[in-house]
Amino acid sequence: MSSVRIECVAKEGCRIGESPVWDEKEGALLYVDITGRKVCRWSPVTRQAQAIPVDAPVSSVALRKSGDYVITLGTRFAALKWKEELVTTITQVDKDKANTRFNDGKVDPAGRFFAGTMAEEIRPAVLERHQGSLYTLFPDLSVVKHFDQVDISNGLDWSLDHKTFFYIDSLSYSVDAFDYDLQTGKIGNRRSIYKLEKEESIPDGMCIDTEGKLWVACYDGGRVIRLDPETGKRLQTVKLPVDKTTSCCFGGKDYSEMFVTSASDGMDKEWLSRQPQAGGIFKITGLGVKGVPPYPFAG
Repeated sequence: MSSVRIECVAKEGCRIGESPVWDEKEGALLYVDITGRKVCRWSPVTRQAQAIPVDAPVSSVALRKSGDYVITLGTRFAALKWKEELVTTITQVDKDKANTRFNDGKVDPAGRFFAGTMAEEIRPAVLERHQGSLYTLFPDLSVVKHFDQVDISNGLDWSLDHKTFFYIDSLSYSVDAFDYDLQTGKIGNRRSIYKLEKEESIPDGMCIDTEGKLWVACYDGGRVIRLDPETGKRLQTVKLPVDKTTSCCFGGKDYSEMFVTSASDGMDKEWLSRQPQAGGIFKITGLGVKGVPPYPFAG
């Protein structure tokens, strides 16, 4: 696979870049900087990123059917109007907990927004354990909690037949699968389909391709790996020039380009001098597979 090319397209380093989502209508890549507290949109035409500042750690962004976006902000699900730079709270979770925040989120094929929480970090990946939960925001704006005792709620996606929900709780070092009921949004029968190897480090964000294979960004592993959820085998490893790779998505005109976010938080001067692109957004071409367009939130 010598045709694989990696390019840093947005060099304004994020502290914790996350949640890349391709916005086909805008022909642009959305992503967030969690600790930098901003929602960003990078255009391949201008090669510039616009950023909207927000008032709390912002951990994921998703498209919205009615236009604009939904985000997870602190412990709130919120709506973001881009042009007006206006954020309005939809609802709040974890009201009984003082020190949690949302982390990764994604919309399911029926338009429900899934997102999970975690304890606020003391240092990157160092935090009070079992404080997080997984939630769904339904199109009628009601919220359901699926389970708690989560360490770092992270990557999520759905199989091509929508019968399986894939999920990562980072500190379990495992990619898990659940049976999925698309009619109700219910999940069950949790099982591990892949355990990360030592050099792959911590599983973070995830996406699926049109062949039904999963791509997982490995935090502190400096790579994305391609997994077969049926066999539990790793099929491919793509190494990046930064250690803290955080998430991935497909985008571009035909969803054949992969975008990978990264982080710089927790790196000292010496480490940053070795990896000056830390916190940048990377574009990978030549993978030979395409991705599934993101679903918009139906509410």
